Amino acid sequence: MNTQFPDRLLATKEDAIEAKAFVDLHRLSSLPLREKEHFDCLAIDEGCAISLPDASAIGLNRILGLASLRQLDQAFDWMEHKAGNRFLQLNVDAAPDDVKNWVRAKDLQEHGPGWAKLGYCPASRCVAPPVRVHTRVVAVNEATLFGAMMCEGFNFPPSLISLWSAIVGKKGWSCFFALDAETPIGTGAMFVSGEYAWLGGGTTRPEFRNRGVQKALIQARTECGVAQGVSTFVVETEVPSIGKPGISHENLRKMGFEQLYNRQNFRL
Repeated sequence: MNTQFPDRLLATKEDAIEAKAFVDLHRLSSLPLREKEHFDCLAIDEGCAISLPDASAIGLNRILGLASLRQLDQAFDWMEHKAGNRFLQLNVDAAPDDVKNWVRAKDLQEHGPGWAKLGYCPASRCVAPPVRVHTRVVAVNEATLFGAMMCEGFNFPPSLISLWSAIVGKKGWSCFFALDAETPIGTGAMFVSGEYAWLGGGTTRPEFRNRGVQKALIQARTECGVAQGVSTFVVETEVPSIGKPGISHENLRKMGFEQLYNRQNFRL
């Protein structure tokens, strides 16, 4: 039972803050990077379509946060002209029949286990303290290191280091390192707009996994967000499935996040 977000069938605000973060990521990216990497983004109401063909990740090649046929048609037409992998993310359980019929008419096929959307309201719960892993805010002069660690963690090409470096120190964004002594070993980012915050960019260097790094970065960002007046935090992770234990999902639940809904990925 969802206790933090009662009676929410279609959590559009929880998707909207995520879409807004990616629209802002594109806005902050440099023109040379956009041109070289064919990085493009189309904001549609409170959702978006985003394309970065050389990064095969679903998160940078998808339609997100759209619920009407008008919005979906606009995004689909735009996405048809893009290269690389392309996806639609949709909360099928909350989608109206006309949208489900639209998906069937386009013959869109499900891809992978989908993404779980989780949310956390600090006023409703207390966050359990993680193991002792120190964190700190990324300094502006460390932006390149932050970008390099993000690319390493998500297996992005080095040509995209400047993409993630661009958010460090920018309005609305807070970036964190997890530390082993003074050495950065993990990253986390947060985008805030109004009372909502989106958490993303969570990576840990392989040799430091299973030491509480993710939990420490979750706590650092939620504490930072609360200080900025955030009342609702959202994050996504792969839906746990047979053969994949869902460690990220489990850690988020331990830190007070609740499952809101799942989004299925459809290949365009």
